[in-house]
Amino acid sequence: MVKSDSVITVNTSSIIESDSLPREAVRGDGLVSVAHSEIRRMIVSGDLAPGDRVTVRPLVSLLGLSPTPIRTALAALERQGLLESRDHRGFFVPQFSLGDLLEIYELREALEVIACRRTVQSPLCMQIVADMESLLEQQRELVEAGDVAGYADLDVKFHQLLWVGSGNKRLAGVSENLFGQMRIGNKISTQMPGRPEASLNEHEAIVTALRSGDTRAAERAVRSHIRTAAKAVSLLMNNDS
Repeated sequence: MVKSDSVITVNTSSIIESDSLPREAVRGDGLVSVAHSEIRRMIVSGDLAPGDRVTVRPLVSLLGLSPTPIRTALAALERQGLLESRDHRGFFVPQFSLGDLLEIYELREALEVIACRRTVQSPLCMQIVADMESLLEQQRELVEAGDVAGYADLDVKFHQLLWVGSGNKRLAGVSENLFGQMRIGNKISTQMPGRPEASLNEHEAIVTALRSGDTRAAERAVRSHIRTAAKAVSLLMNNDS
């Protein structure tokens, strides 16, 4: 078990791939945004693994940016919990314990229950549902093809729709950071036999409840989904310890 060393609008089109940003078209503060997006992507994808030291010089060469926006981006990522600073040693990708991950799941549950409630009340609820259904179909195809990594990427997009659908930009931002932290520390829940298929059924229950406008059912479905995922992570990490 690893342990550590000590303006979104309510519009689904606001979910943008960071890789699509034209680096040559941005200046000033935009360079910080590019650095932040690229480094975040490397952390969440695992290109920078838990425990890795993250220093400025290699990133200057890799991203083709000057040190200043990279330093600013690293500091922002630390504030968001995606990096940790160690005295006299610089920044490192966090190594989360099971306790850390269970705290993250607990917070995600609270936030997504709120997101469900607000999404049901949103005039764009049916558009959110339609987009979720489209993602569900794509997820089914990926699971059938055994593409677990592709499935996991669409899982992020599924939950992003719920956060954005809430219309609460602060909720969306906090949820995004929590999901990023969860993906750093946990790439194992989808490795549990039958878990991707079960997760698809749980996603379908969320969508069904949202489509029916049943707030309580939507909250129950989200709560059950996140708690089941947390139990799977707990079981697997305890078995590995």
